[in-house]
Amino acid sequence: MAMTIHCDIVSAEKQIFSGLVEMVVATGTLGDLGVAPGHAPLLTELIPGPIRCVTRDGGEEIYYVSGGYLEVSNNIVTVLADTAIRAADVDEAAAQQAIEDVQKAIANKEAEFEYSRAATQLAEAVAQLRALKQLRK
Repeated sequence: MAMTIHCDIVSAEKQIFSGLVEMVVATGTLGDLGVAPGHAPLLTELIPGPIRCVTRDGGEEIYYVSGGYLEVSNNIVTVLADTAIRAADVDEAAAQQAIEDVQKAIANKEAEFEYSRAATQLAEAVAQLRALKQLRK
């Protein structure tokens, strides 16, 4: 039997996932991070992107988080996110539309818009599509 680590993925609204996994891969501020059983204690910030959980049977569960924090302590991985959804539940058309809307706003030099808000929306939409792409592999 493979070694496992307990993983909890929690959004502001509800718990999305709780169970034993062989590995968790998340996107931190400094790049992708893999957590396996026996990992040292850690607290890191997450950016919008996919969370991949390798299950005990070798399968994968993929989730999208809008950012948040990942903590590793006592062989438990906890992901705390403002928004967390299963990658299969991501609305691909809405993400594509959000990218197009932001690109149009940036291209319109005469319109006033908040650049930081547009950049955040663009990053989240691209991250949602990345989670879907990972799910389809």
